[in-house]
Amino acid sequence: MNFRPLHDRVLVRRVEAEQKTAGGIIIPDTAQEKPQEGEVVAIGTGTRAENGTITPLDVKTGDKILFGKWSGTEVKVNGEDLLIMKESDILGIVDGDGMVNAGGLN
Repeated sequence: MNFRPLHDRVLVRRVEAEQKTAGGIIIPDTAQEKPQEGEVVAIGTGTRAENGTITPLDVKTGDKILFGKWSGTEVKVNGEDLLIMKESDILGIVDGDGMVNAGGLN
């Protein structure tokens, strides 16, 4: 099944959380929080203004993002657990060096 989000919605795959602390302690699955980092799988076309013009989204497929703890709706697509959220729920894009790009401010 192919899935394409509508308008300003984004389909996100959670990035698995680190299972070990910096000190080497292994954290069991039951004690871990769900990660707040993910990868954009698909995006909608953008928001439509009252005059009919479409403003494209700032994120693109493949972007690594940070999002709020309670953001999105969990869905299962092709047997995989994913999240659908509005672009406004995304806090920032994580650059390759691990820095968060929040509107160009690094």
